Amino acid sequence: MTRVHTSDCDLPAGVYPVFPGNRSLLGHVWVTLLTEGGNYYYLRSERQPMGIDYSQLHDPNAEYTMRDLSTETMGITNERGQGRDVEITDVQTTMVDGNFPWTLVRIYTDAGITGTGEAYWGAGAPELIERMKAFLQGENPLDIDRLTEHLIQKMSGEGSIGGVTVTAISGIEIALHDLAGKILELPAYQLLGGKYRDEVRVYCDCHTEEEADPIACADEAERVVEELGYDALKFDLDVPSGHEKDRANRHLRPAEIEHKASIVEAVTERVGHRADVAFDCHWTFSADSAKRLAKRLEEYDVWWLEDPVPPENHDVQREVSQSTMTPITVGENVYRTHGQRRLIEEQAVDIIAPDMPKVGGMRETRKIADLADLYYVPVAMHNVASPVATVASAHVGAAISNALAVEYHSYELGWWADLVEEDVIEDGYIEIPESPGLGVTLDMDAVEAHMVDGEELFDEV
Repeated sequence: MTRVHTSDCDLPAGVYPVFPGNRSLLGHVWVTLLTEGGNYYYLRSERQPMGIDYSQLHDPNAEYTMRDLSTETMGITNERGQGRDVEITDVQTTMVDGNFPWTLVRIYTDAGITGTGEAYWGAGAPELIERMKAFLQGENPLDIDRLTEHLIQKMSGEGSIGGVTVTAISGIEIALHDLAGKILELPAYQLLGGKYRDEVRVYCDCHTEEEADPIACADEAERVVEELGYDALKFDLDVPSGHEKDRANRHLRPAEIEHKASIVEAVTERVGHRADVAFDCHWTFSADSAKRLAKRLEEYDVWWLEDPVPPENHDVQREVSQSTMTPITVGENVYRTHGQRRLIEEQAVDIIAPDMPKVGGMRETRKIADLADLYYVPVAMHNVASPVATVASAHVGAAISNALAVEYHSYELGWWADLVEEDVIEDGYIEIPESPGLGVTLDMDAVEAHMVDGEELFDEV
């Protein structure tokens, strides 16, 4: 044991084991031991809240794949100049305990510039992002498309077709857009091809303690329109009616359908032409039940009926959509453009609803929107994110011609807006920032105050 100077890391001064030249885990802090003038110094090199160093996991598929698209294997050697020769040095995550557990992502560079993104909520994303860090270190963050494809190929053996691996890549991809925009001094929408609009419409996902009560839903719709200023709303229809017989068989009895119709009638008649109103089923019902429900709702002014059947069988989804005049929206539970392709090409949807930090990121959502536009299908982005991914979704919405709206799912969370220094939603719209990158700045005090238990805050820039 040797006395080590620890002023440059988060360890108290004292006696520690010496591992010269090695990167070591002391407590929850990764440090590198340096020597100078006969003294030993531990320098904090990386933050590592997890006991396993996921970036060092062995995967022959990732190591030997023919689709390694790194700078080295692609032979990218030209100097770019004008401040564009930048390298990624680290990738970190911090999970915030919002109404969903949001995974914020931060990419660090040797230029002292950072980019912030967000992966879709849930467990597993931080570990996967840590896993992919080694594939990004030393790379130029301006090559967003190549790096995203590089990660997809390197992670192919670990599930980059869909699921949480794609959401982890999405969080990195969003952070790359923020970072590239800052390096180039351009807003993120400009990296996607420019903008069609200065602001993007927001629809507010509404809730009430009595979600099965039509009058309570109508009262809340009135309040959100009149007091909060939204002209686009969504309510849940997969709520108990008191007429259920079996929770597992997905079947809707006639009385259940009438109960749901009473919610739709009460809400749409209360707001009238002041707001568009959508209704969410959360992939709950059988094909027959979905068809009967959609048919029953045709007499009301429904903006769309969302996810009436489970997402796996696109043939069933097509049959349901083509059986009714009620607009049908799906898309949040399929991944990447390949996952959305059949829904669009076979006209199984009236509106497509990708979740940007889940589906593959900003450029992937742009690809989905372009494909949808070939079939004249609008895009209403599903979104349950913090202000970071919400604003990132708005940048995509500004850059695509067929943007309908972006969801806001946290109006009951009093501190959602506190996570960033800028105002995000005003009177039901997001004005697209003109500052570099995403145009939002994390309030680190607010982030730290709302981290999940046991989490650590990003390193300082």
